[in-house]
Amino acid sequence: MSIWSDLTRDEVGAAARSGAVAVLPVGAVEQHGPHLATGADAVLAEHAAKAAVERTGDVMLPVLAYGCSLGHTEHWPGTLSLSVSTLTSMVSDIGRWVHSSGFTKLIVVNSHATNGPPCQSALLTLRYEVPSLRTRFVSLYDITAQAAAGYLADADDPHANDAETSMLLHLAPELVHSDRAVDEADRSVGRVLTYPMPEVTLSGVVGRPTEASAVTGKALFGDIVEAITDLLIRARAETDPLPHGGEQ
Repeated sequence: MSIWSDLTRDEVGAAARSGAVAVLPVGAVEQHGPHLATGADAVLAEHAAKAAVERTGDVMLPVLAYGCSLGHTEHWPGTLSLSVSTLTSMVSDIGRWVHSSGFTKLIVVNSHATNGPPCQSALLTLRYEVPSLRTRFVSLYDITAQAAAGYLADADDPHANDAETSMLLHLAPELVHSDRAVDEADRSVGRVLTYPMPEVTLSGVVGRPTEASAVTGKALFGDIVEAITDLLIRARAETDPLPHGGEQ
């Protein structure tokens, strides 16, 4: 397993020269209802990225545990949110330093929905400022149609739901308090505008976590890891569409 922070400088350099892909897991620290630990998203992103690089020999960066969780507001305790601009800057800075260490490919593995715009803005900036760095953004919940179906089985806009609870029961059951779980319907269905979490859920949950099981979580997590592994293999082998500079 290649974890960036466990490697020496020379080992990092050797990994870069070998063509390894740098993988940045990005999660969040936020309220996850009364039954899940606030670090649930960070745990899922880190475990998924780590399991994939164990298979491929690529390099996982330390998990970026803080995300953009502004939708939860201060209504519930537990959320530690970055602003949109701060998360964008952090991912941009990390990308620049990854490139400075010799890596030419960076994949962001995300587990929290509202991290998408900041992270993708960062990768868009990097594509312009560091054109030799190839990047990709993927999320656990939509990396494949199968993953999306698992995540969205009990809600169109889920949070702390069956899928997340089931995967935590599989990966870190000590972070799940099933006796405190409550179900709450998705009130966003059919609406065309967006709303902060306290206006769509009383409990901080959207979905049916009381139906969660470690068996379901193991299957869904396995499908996600397979998809990330396949992406890393393809990314490592991929060459530029045209010769450098577009010359024929």
